Amino acid sequence: MKNEILVGSMILFLLFAPLTKVAFAAEEKKVCVKELDSKTKKEKEVCKTIKVHKKLEGTAIPDKK
Repeated sequence: MKNEILVGSMILFLLFAPLTKVAFAAEEKKVCVKELDSKTKKEKEVCKTIKVHKKLEGTAIPDKK
């Protein structure tokens, strides 16, 4: 009986594991900054891709008295 429950839970985990990655994936955003090149004294644009996570709202933590 315990083996059947263990196998069943493993199968359910393997079925739903890929869904959790999609549900909690971060949004990617491209950010560009202009920098001055020290050698050529020309302005160049440096771009990076960053991940933006969704902020979850929660209850405030009460202050200690």
